[in-house]
Amino acid sequence: MAIKKVLIVDDSKTELMFLTELLTKNGYLVRTAENADEAFKRLTEEKPELILMDVVMPGQNGFQLTRSINRTPEYADIPIIICTSKNLETDRVWGMRQGAKDYITKPVDAAELFSKIKALG
Repeated sequence: MAIKKVLIVDDSKTELMFLTELLTKNGYLVRTAENADEAFKRLTEEKPELILMDVVMPGQNGFQLTRSINRTPEYADIPIIICTSKNLETDRVWGMRQGAKDYITKPVDAAELFSKIKALG
């Protein structure tokens, strides 16, 4: 099934605007959250088919939030792509261990992002 509904979790307004514009121009329905609490609120309002997750955020970071979502039975099936400026191999490995399906570094390359989304769909 092709992915259409995406939740972007990022505390940077610039990043949210960039990713929202990129995805909506390509036919995706986008919702956003700026922290863990907002992300869970969005999940209860409407379940997305994909989550793009930043790592460095106030409060719960993206690794912790990815783990929380994966441990919540009703959301465990939502694929998460970590989307972060943290580009060390250890970060990538840790992100995947928390349950992320993929990992992409900022600045986001549109072609790379869409190929990763397609691979999940």
